[in-house]
Amino acid sequence: MWFIIIPLLLIIIPDIYIWNYFMRNAGTIVNIIYWVPLILAIISAACGMAGLYQERFMKLFFIVLLCIAFPKLVFALVSIIGKMTGFIIPYSATIANIAGSILAVVLTGMSVYGFSFGWKKFTVREVDFKSSDIPSEFSGYRIIQLSDLHIGTFKNSPSAILKLIEKVNALDADMILFTGDLVNTTSDELNEFTDALSRLQAKDGVYSILGNHDYCHYLPNKTAAERHVHHERLKNLQREMGWKLLLNENSIIRKGESRISLIGVENDGGPRFPSYSDLKKAMTDIPDNDFKILMTHDPSHWRKEIIDNTNIQLTLSGHTHAMQFKIGNFSPSKWAYKEWGGLHKENDQHLYVNTGTGGNVPFRYGAWPEITLITLLNE
Repeated sequence: MWFIIIPLLLIIIPDIYIWNYFMRNAGTIVNIIYWVPLILAIISAACGMAGLYQERFMKLFFIVLLCIAFPKLVFALVSIIGKMTGFIIPYSATIANIAGSILAVVLTGMSVYGFSFGWKKFTVREVDFKSSDIPSEFSGYRIIQLSDLHIGTFKNSPSAILKLIEKVNALDADMILFTGDLVNTTSDELNEFTDALSRLQAKDGVYSILGNHDYCHYLPNKTAAERHVHHERLKNLQREMGWKLLLNENSIIRKGESRISLIGVENDGGPRFPSYSDLKKAMTDIPDNDFKILMTHDPSHWRKEIIDNTNIQLTLSGHTHAMQFKIGNFSPSKWAYKEWGGLHKENDQHLYVNTGTGGNVPFRYGAWPEITLITLLNE
């Protein structure tokens, strides 16, 4: 609920300020038009929280929030700073209003781009991972990581998924790893995409794990039993697509006389999210000297259990989405996660966080939907 209430307050407060200082005498018709976005935001937030056409109304809420409300907030803050410094710097209020207006227009343009094109701008990020623990036969082995597809978001853009699959298959990887959050809320989201996703191809197959959304806990107006049915159906659909779902399990990948161990655990992370991982079980019968790759959805799990407690050399995660917004090396996701994107190292252990191939909301700017191509290299 606070996830909705706080953004609503960020919408309402700037609107009150702007209306009081700039719109009060603008005329009835102009004022009615001005308040329409706020009314839409309140209605869509209320309907979304009530579970009425949740996906549609929450999309509308975030469009209003990012394309209209956030630029207004920035303008209001800059304008207030200008007023506060007016007694020191001549004309600072006027300059601030002009600068705030320019910033607001730029942010609106960025948001419109993010909603229109950015969330379908699939980008390949290449990573060379070097380790002396990688068997020489696996040097040059190519792994594609996909994560956080949230397939229901593509309901009205199925062609984007076909574009993604074509781009992934063209990379001719040895193995494809999907690190969780295939859906937003329900297994029904997969109905029209199972045929397409079953076309993902790699020499050693497609492996997957579950993310917090894949337990269908966020399905509105359903009992625990009904959510469980969707959760089980989601697992079965992945297997029907030809994906090898690892539920606290491991799989041995062989090349000649050499091998690497692929480990997949169920979701484990912060206290707000479901936690079902059993790393000890997942590592059953794996020799200590194997090169190990762990798939775990939430990168918080890396510091929680993996570092210092295991000798897993490479962990792959997703979950953060980089909050679907990034400029340069900055993303607001850094305020929530120590490791929110890219490659991280602690002693001889590494974590790669894919910033998401899809998203809960059809918006991305800077943190473009990611296809990670990891090449293993023996050094």
